[in-house]
Amino acid sequence: MIKLSVNGRVHEVDAPADTPLLWVLREWLGMTGTKYGCGVAVCGACSVHLDGEVVRACGMALGDVRDGKIVTIEGLSPDGLSHPVQKAWLAHEVPQCGYCQSGQIMTAVALLKAMPKPSDADIDAAMTNICRCGTYQRVRAAIHTAAKTGAA
Repeated sequence: MIKLSVNGRVHEVDAPADTPLLWVLREWLGMTGTKYGCGVAVCGACSVHLDGEVVRACGMALGDVRDGKIVTIEGLSPDGLSHPVQKAWLAHEVPQCGYCQSGQIMTAVALLKAMPKPSDADIDAAMTNICRCGTYQRVRAAIHTAAKTGAA
């Protein structure tokens, strides 16, 4: 059994230490907001926070989490809509298909914590998540809006 702190709750998970964190979150804990995209930590659909830093859950083994605190999209706000980044996402109508959005939002939140007033270049450098729908301009606009509201 491995103890895992996710969204402020401790879970005991009976999974091998080499199991990708993504599968533990989705299959063992039922937190399906974290998405499977590429499986090789490139696309960012599986982005979560580990001790406040954005990580790609498909590329992280459960055993590497240790005593870290994980936050998924489900833990970002109590209602799934009230975090300033989530509000900005809705205001700018960022999602089209929506598949990558939880990872995009988690990456944007980490960016704004590290850099409360990012420039376009800062956003472009940090937001390496892939969006098949190509909503990158709306992502950038939403991040600027969230920054103005003090999302950090």
